[in-house]
Amino acid sequence: MKRRTLPVAVAFAAAASLLLSACGGGDDKASAGDAIAGADQGTKRPSESAKPSAAPAQDKPDGVDVSLPADIDLVFDWKKPSNENEAAAMDDAANFFRAIYRGVDKRTTEDAAVVTYSTGDGLKYAKTQIDARLEGGWTSTGTRRHYQATTRSAPNGNSVEVAFCVDSTKFYSKEVETGKVLKGTPSITDFDYFKLIMVKLPTGEGLWQASKVSVEAKAAKCR
Repeated sequence: MKRRTLPVAVAFAAAASLLLSACGGGDDKASAGDAIAGADQGTKRPSESAKPSAAPAQDKPDGVDVSLPADIDLVFDWKKPSNENEAAAMDDAANFFRAIYRGVDKRTTEDAAVVTYSTGDGLKYAKTQIDARLEGGWTSTGTRRHYQATTRSAPNGNSVEVAFCVDSTKFYSKEVETGKVLKGTPSITDFDYFKLIMVKLPTGEGLWQASKVSVEAKAAKCR
């Protein structure tokens, strides 16, 4: 049986009203009266162990290691928006997912990347995804593609909605004990539409954290 992104109850009817009409690329700005659900949720400063180092390596954005094993390939096939905040939020949305699968690989929900790139319900989502795989005795392997991204900013500029499609047709669970890869027949269940509410850490460090996660499973518009 193929295992993919696991639905979570925290998922999040709160963001349902924000669904974009399509997955099409390009920027989608919020109007002054168009509030982003979850955008008022406060950020959480990373703990001392998760704080950026003085000289971050190339594979350590914000000084936090988000590297993954060679058999996990998260592809972010999207064009960055021209808006600086939206581009930074998009970068850290990618880091949020790298952090989740790093936690899966390291067998912990307490990896510095997880607590750096998520807060509130976003952190709950990340930990639930990791815990489910730990309990099942699985890790992940293969290629997961993220594409057709759109962004829109809240009027105050401190939160950004990043929405995108995910193709998991070549992304599988693998039994940790045996190394067996759990493959299934590709189907509509391999396609999801995500919306992340990214909130800016108010310290001038340029860090954005996922505070809300909404998932539309079996997303035909992403196929």
